[in-house]
This record gives sequence, structure tokens and C-alpha cells, in this order.
Amino acid sequence: MLAMSERVQTISREPVVPDPGSLHLRTHPDPCLRGRARAVGSVDASVRAVADRMLAVMHESEGIGLAAPQVGLAWRMFVCRVAADPHGGDSSDGLAFDTGGRALVCIDPVLSFGGVLEADEEGCLSLPEIRGVVNRPREVVLEATGLDGERFTVRAGGLLARCIQHEVDHLDGVMIIDKFGQLDRLRTRSALRRLERRGG
Repeated sequence: MLAMSERVQTISREPVVPDPGSLHLRTHPDPCLRGRARAVGSVDASVRAVADRMLAVMHESEGIGLAAPQVGLAWRMFVCRVAADPHGGDSSDGLAFDTGGRALVCIDPVLSFGGVLEADEEGCLSLPEIRGVVNRPREVVLEATGLDGERFTVRAGGLLARCIQHEVDHLDGVMIIDKFGQLDRLRTRSALRRLERRGG
């Protein structure tokens, strides 16, 4: 596991956007997963193309969220698609528990937190075969830029809130293994070492 000082290093933003078709899922210990991503800024055709590719990678990997560093881009951007959960809660107070059957693209997100901490098991596309319990606030307010270039706000709870927090962690070089308790660290140590031997 990397030291905190190593985790918060800033990844250099690519001067030229790569061919979106070349973007692929990166796994631990790829160093692109451990840097702090930079703001995207304006939304143009290249950003939209990257978003489309990220959604394709997420779908192919059967995930519900994917952050740009997970495909090797140091951009503050993530995508998610969270299906309706019959046990997700009541949205009558304006709290969203899913993405309404569509994908959500979030550029330069900013979060604020609410509610009590809640423990639940999480996995990560960049950490295959590794799952553990992570404590997170039950509710979150997300402000981000959409593909139309406009800022929007979402109040989220349940799995959607957890997914949003998970993906924003990736933008800061933080992974779920950093938030595991001692038992989960011990339980997943062998699987983590296997990933490290493969080299990401």
C-alpha cells in the first residue's frame, strides 16, 4: 500500500487527448490510480467522446460507476448508472437513490456530506475480486458539470450516494482498500498481492 504522501501526488494532465478507443480499464497497482486528477474545465467534443468510451468500459465491466483515472486519464470526471433499488428509500423529499434509468456524467464534481455514517460492502472495477466494508455518509450533495456544459446539483442517498463518493475518491487517488478496517485488510491481503504481482 502506498504512503499518503505518494497517494496525493498530482497526475500530469495529457497535453493531447488520446484516442478514446484506446482507453481501457486500469487495475491496481497502476500508478494512474494514485494521483490527484485535475479539473477538466470546458466541455468539448473530446470530453464527450471520452465520456462515451468510459460508459462503454463501465458497461463491459458490469460496473455502476467509473472515474477517468480508472481508464488512465487524470481528469476530474466520472460516469455512473445506478438502477432503481426497491429498498433504496423514499425519494419524496428530493433525495435521489438512482440515476433514473440513464447514465450520469459528472465533470469537475464538488461534494458536501450529510446524514450519519453507514457501513456497507464495496467492490471496485480496478480491484477485481476484492471487496470490503467501507464507512461513508448516508447522504451527499453533488454539484458537477454535465455534457451540456451546465452545472447541476443532485441530492443523493443509498447506493447512488455511495457510488458518487467512491468515484470522487478515485479523483483524489483514494481507493477502497485505504478505507478498509483491519479485518478486511487481512482478509484481502493475498488477493491484493496477486494483483501487484500482475503489475496492473
